[in-house]
Amino acid sequence: MYGLNPQQSAAVIYCDGPCLVLAGAGSGKTRVITQKIAYLIEEKGFEPRHIAALTFTNKAAAEMRERVSKLLKGKILTIPSKESRISPIKQLQICTFHALGMHILRQEAIHVGLKPQFSIMNADDCFSLIQEQVGTTDKALIRRIQSIISLWKNGIVTPEQASALAQNEDEMRAAVIFHDYEAILDAYQSVDFDDLILLPTELFRKNALVHEKWKNRFHYLLVDEYQDTNICQYELLKLLTGSRSAFTAVGDDDQAIYSWRGATLENLGHLQEDFPLLKVIKLEQNYRSTVRILNAANSLITQNRKLFKKKLWSEHGMGDTITVTPCNHEEHEAESVVFRLSAHKFERRTQFRDYAILYRGNFQARILEQVLRREHIPYLISGGKSFFDRAEIKDICAHLRLIANHNNNPAFIRAITTPRQGIGKATLQTLCLFASQAKASLFEAVYMGGVETWLSLRQIELLRVFCDFIQRIASRASTDPATILLDNLMEAIHYEQHLYNTFEEQHAQTKWANVLEFIKWLKKRGTKLELDTALGVADKAGGKNSNNDEQYAFAPNSLDGLADSGKNLLELIQTVALMSALDGKEKNPDAVHLSTIHASKGLEYSHVFLVGVEEGILPHYSDTDDEPINPVQIEEERRLMYVAITRAQRSLHLNYCKKRNRSKIAILCKPSRFIAEMRLDNALSPVPDETPMTPKERLKNLMALLQKRL
Repeated sequence: MYGLNPQQSAAVIYCDGPCLVLAGAGSGKTRVITQKIAYLIEEKGFEPRHIAALTFTNKAAAEMRERVSKLLKGKILTIPSKESRISPIKQLQICTFHALGMHILRQEAIHVGLKPQFSIMNADDCFSLIQEQVGTTDKALIRRIQSIISLWKNGIVTPEQASALAQNEDEMRAAVIFHDYEAILDAYQSVDFDDLILLPTELFRKNALVHEKWKNRFHYLLVDEYQDTNICQYELLKLLTGSRSAFTAVGDDDQAIYSWRGATLENLGHLQEDFPLLKVIKLEQNYRSTVRILNAANSLITQNRKLFKKKLWSEHGMGDTITVTPCNHEEHEAESVVFRLSAHKFERRTQFRDYAILYRGNFQARILEQVLRREHIPYLISGGKSFFDRAEIKDICAHLRLIANHNNNPAFIRAITTPRQGIGKATLQTLCLFASQAKASLFEAVYMGGVETWLSLRQIELLRVFCDFIQRIASRASTDPATILLDNLMEAIHYEQHLYNTFEEQHAQTKWANVLEFIKWLKKRGTKLELDTALGVADKAGGKNSNNDEQYAFAPNSLDGLADSGKNLLELIQTVALMSALDGKEKNPDAVHLSTIHASKGLEYSHVFLVGVEEGILPHYSDTDDEPINPVQIEEERRLMYVAITRAQRSLHLNYCKKRNRSKIAILCKPSRFIAEMRLDNALSPVPDETPMTPKERLKNLMALLQKRL
């Protein structure tokens, strides 16, 4: 308990029933969770394999696992049944909700009508399935339908119930598609990301024996970012804890900003109703920000209705004055922010990595990037393109997914066309028509009688050569080492040659380097998991997480707690399918961070510039509305502003435009109501120039600042 404040200590040692820890921004919630895991093992005698800690991102799970590993460094458990000694970190289930769901489905696939080698469809695959059913190229409509179906699944709404609940044209169309969408997933032996939570929840409800098995598997649960749980995740939590009710939920109702993807604040209220003995502990001491920043955040958030009242405080002193800068328009705003950031950096002798520019929507980043590039200031955009989103990685993953599940039609199409196996678009279209009539997957259709009346013998031969190759690899996937099979696969598909035939040399070299790094990581991952499982020994890396990979580090740590993780190629493929939807580790170069407020949640920066703090952007509402009518929407936007404010450690700078171009029309803007709600009586409000500064003027101002400081 060394270094914990009284409230943190109380949260760690309370194990007599359900516990809700209301952890304000910067109050040390991750430390509480990790210390409690160590306390449960070392003081309360819990076996690590009976403890699960659930979070929402791969990065958060990796950080949690690393901290627990340090706390339990050197501790070895003796497992009599296996007559081996093992580090407790090897047995802990520290992972995302979705990783746990995949783990459950892998073991209980037969009970939900799946084969163990089921596929996990990514967002692009699901988008394509819906597009085929909608029969349109309107991407916005397809995304809306995809989002509606996802929200229904998160709310445990069946296709039949969806038809009755639909209230507008999009929802009625989505309800019709929902039935067919589920039927296609079933035919493909596939699940989408939402199913990883929904299917285990439905299984536990229907199958008492399986439910009992998993209730007994976990004797204590810890849930991070509880305010971000949706209805389905909360139901899964209740089912896993059962009557034992041994859990700690850690969250902050003031940072609930994900209702648009199904998260509901009502889960906080349900905790008190469903668990009358719930103990509530508040963490209000902030270790991140200065008093001025916290006063502004507290004043703002008091405007919201509160389930639990709390007030952040700090011992970091008053700190810098918060600035509010009006600008003429967005170009002027970008100029002003970049100039003041540069001057602040010189004055304080800081580094670029100490600064973040936050905004409500990605559309605001373009002009900022232009000015930063012009001024030769390095920057990093959070939420950039994932390594797994690169086309070359998707190509290799398509082959792997098809090996695991021959009925995966999107994987079949991508694998057989990249590199091309002599199969053209017309051949695939004909095969799709035949497979549709035969109610079979494309892979099955290749071998069906009657296909020769649709395709030429040459086309059928090429298709079957490809499918025979996939089957040969698949037949060895559960027995042969993954490293050998990966080499065989890469040799057979001639992917390097395909890249050099398709792209310019430099571009091809970059793509091939990415592929080699990915294959190297897969081999290392497969070999290490195999060795770990076989040996069952403690880490020899001096307490460090030995699963951290150099260079790309796809953050596999969120799955490391799963006891049966990928010993062979089939299991490794399922792991990769899940990880492709999760965040990798980020390096920290000396660069200004550009980020949406949503993506900045959980992060902190010494100095924060928040742009676009005006009505219509923050709070956000559409151009057709004078203001957001829904009070619930305003409260979520206020929580979003609260999150932005509490990212700042030492200084905070707010900026808004007097005019802004929308659809090439300049409109007048009002400062956000949130600025007044912050009660900045001593805020510094510089008066900007009427026109953006030229490079010479910027240099002149900078020289004047230098002379003043010197």
